[in-house]
Amino acid sequence: MRISSVLLPLCAAALLVTGGCAKNQMAAKKSVDQIEDSLKDVRADAERYAPDGLKSIDSQIKRFKADIDAKNYDDVVAGTPQLEKAVDSLKDAVAMGKKHAAEALAVAKTEWSSLSEEVPKMVETIDARVAELDKRKMFRGIKKEDFETAKANLASMKSLWNEASNEHKEGKPVAAATKAKSAKSMGDQLYETLDIKKT
Repeated sequence: MRISSVLLPLCAAALLVTGGCAKNQMAAKKSVDQIEDSLKDVRADAERYAPDGLKSIDSQIKRFKADIDAKNYDDVVAGTPQLEKAVDSLKDAVAMGKKHAAEALAVAKTEWSSLSEEVPKMVETIDARVAELDKRKMFRGIKKEDFETAKANLASMKSLWNEASNEHKEGKPVAAATKAKSAKSMGDQLYETLDIKKT
């Protein structure tokens, strides 16, 4: 009777510990599963708009899984609220990134509408001016070295414009507009160097 009276409480305590561990294990695994599920719909956009935030969350999930394997269930449960906040912040960052991307796209389309007409005309005008000066060999106050540099810059401008045009054909309006603006800036400088009056 004395042995039974000692063993029974010990067994009961062991059952409580085992039950508690199992409960914490389930809670820990459920927490990780829920976080991973919450990332499914946003992952693709996060890779584009908030890659650093996604990388940080994935690293924490990996640590949580390692804790589960090591039976550190309490650490996972305790750390879950903070990770859930990080996921919410990630979703906010993705939403903001998509908003900015949409705004940039709208601006790029508007810019391209004018640049696609303006830049080719600039190239044509500069081409004609270079041909004229090259034929006369009289540069009217333009230094010969500046003229040669201008011809090289015109070639770069044409190349950049071709890249912009290809970007636009490939459905990349933001990149296209950015390069087109750079080409126009080069054109403005060439207008000044070659003494071309804007009409």
